[in-house]
Amino acid sequence: MAVYPEETHVIGGVDTHKDLHVAAVVDHRDRVLGTESFPTTRHGYRLMLAWMRSFGDLRRVGVECSGSYGAGLLRYLQAAGVEVLEVTAPDKLDRRRRGKNDDYDAESAAHAAFAERHTVTPRSRDGMVESLRVLRVCRKTAVQARRIALQMIQMTIVCAPDRIREPLRSMTRMQLIRTLAAWRPDLTAYRQVEEAYRISLKSLARRYLELHDEVADLDDMIEAIVKDLAPELLAQTAIGLNSAAQLLLTAGDNPDRLKSEASFAALCGVSPVPASSGKTVRHRLNRGGDRAANSALHIIAIGRLRLDARSQAYVARRIAAGNSKLEAIRCLKRYIARDVFGIIMRRHREINQSQIAA
Repeated sequence: MAVYPEETHVIGGVDTHKDLHVAAVVDHRDRVLGTESFPTTRHGYRLMLAWMRSFGDLRRVGVECSGSYGAGLLRYLQAAGVEVLEVTAPDKLDRRRRGKNDDYDAESAAHAAFAERHTVTPRSRDGMVESLRVLRVCRKTAVQARRIALQMIQMTIVCAPDRIREPLRSMTRMQLIRTLAAWRPDLTAYRQVEEAYRISLKSLARRYLELHDEVADLDDMIEAIVKDLAPELLAQTAIGLNSAAQLLLTAGDNPDRLKSEASFAALCGVSPVPASSGKTVRHRLNRGGDRAANSALHIIAIGRLRLDARSQAYVARRIAAGNSKLEAIRCLKRYIARDVFGIIMRRHREINQSQIAA
């Protein structure tokens, strides 16, 4: 642990909430100097930072939930030049002993930042990767809503009167949707069963088409961002748009926070985990890390097993050496993570250099 002059340096901690953040400050000996609450506004962030600095030279701040409730505070502190650590887990022993309230949680965050335990460097949320994340979240909900609309259409048709149901039986999905959207039911006759069905089916079909167009627009935006961020990634074998987007999200706008490609592999859940006992020496699958990134790497690995001769030969050698197929695929995913991280870091340096030159 680093040692600082005792009269100057302090460490902050923040327990984040929707409308109010609770902050705590500890000194160079990890003693609590004070706790205070601040509103989750820009003015509140400014007051919080001034309050923390009133105790001494602020070295760093531990923030809980920097990806949700603490996102605004994270951006403000980073813009102010303050080192921010994301607190990943509360101190369970301290919580059992003292109980739980917001002041205790803020103090626990400050203690964690002081010891630099249960903390990680958070992803910055001020670049194109954050734009990519927001668009993908929007797309995901639109796809879910579109699927629900289609299911409702199908279930409504099953229950519809014969005169409505029979002509729709042999249509393809898009023929059905466009036919229903073009209907002109009598809106004044909604008390009649057949017209109520027609009104409902037309409404659901129009909803489906609107969501379909929305998803297509979002796909175009996502593709443009991915091509700007990592065109070389898309040129690799079996790496599609969705997999590339997810790996970029996992790396974040500041992939340099990852110390090496090994840390990226661990973040993706493809690093080898020792599972040796006695005379048996082996490694098992890693079930931790970002499971969405792990899924993307798995999809890439399966695609390369079908398309790439080198990957096929590598997995065959692993299996011949005594590994199971799952273990061989895990090794392949580890090598893919290494290649992906190298591409992302090269592109990140190129973007930074171009921004500096501009």
